[in-house]
Amino acid sequence: MRRLEGKLAVVTGAANGIGRASALRFATEGANLAIMDLEAGGLEKVAEEARAGGAKVLAIAGDCTKEEFIAPSFKRIYDEFGFVDVLMNNVGQSARERASEFYKSEPEVWRFVIDITLFSTLTASRQVVPSMREAGRGKIVNVASNAGMAGEVGIAEYAAAKMGVIGFTRSLARELAPFKVNVNAVCPGVTKTRVIERIPEDILEKIRAQIPLGYFAEPEDIAAAAAFLASDDARYMTGQSVVVDGGRWMI
Repeated sequence: MRRLEGKLAVVTGAANGIGRASALRFATEGANLAIMDLEAGGLEKVAEEARAGGAKVLAIAGDCTKEEFIAPSFKRIYDEFGFVDVLMNNVGQSARERASEFYKSEPEVWRFVIDITLFSTLTASRQVVPSMREAGRGKIVNVASNAGMAGEVGIAEYAAAKMGVIGFTRSLARELAPFKVNVNAVCPGVTKTRVIERIPEDILEKIRAQIPLGYFAEPEDIAAAAAFLASDDARYMTGQSVVVDGGRWMI
């Protein structure tokens, strides 16, 4: 549909999974890309695929949780492209192998999860808000999670961080609404990324049984929702949390 023709979309955490699928979807919608991730090899593969489809791509490898990486990276993006039309904050992570019930959890794990999930979203957003305000346009799409709404045993800090993303989305949406800047969140359920490989099959079966549609999302399912929120088709939506989880959590 080429809904992002000629626009620039920045995607953090773009080397794999939802970030990769979203960056490539944005490219098929006509966007040029600036993509960031810690994994340089995977990032360059995404860049090559997007370039093959005609997109101009700037790939910057580094740690998106570090302001000393984010700030100069966005300066480079602005120097090369002039304006960021779309920012997708995709960086985030659960405790994974360090996950536990809260009474056994450690403060260093809380800080890690909140830093990579919430603080990275704030830091990247801070880079684009001034120019979007001035221009009177722009789209910010934050990746939250249905875990923040439903709650899950063993990932309390992740649920807290993702609800933080939702709260930030709503507050920033109100702040930027007078400037015609849209801020929304997409809230995936269990999605077939590398993370799912770490979850025991018996637990996956229990989760699958709770999903009305009966199957897990592909990264492209989340990318489709992100592309909608990044486009002018969603121009009258702001501050919303779009749940894409097969009906497990219904609002």
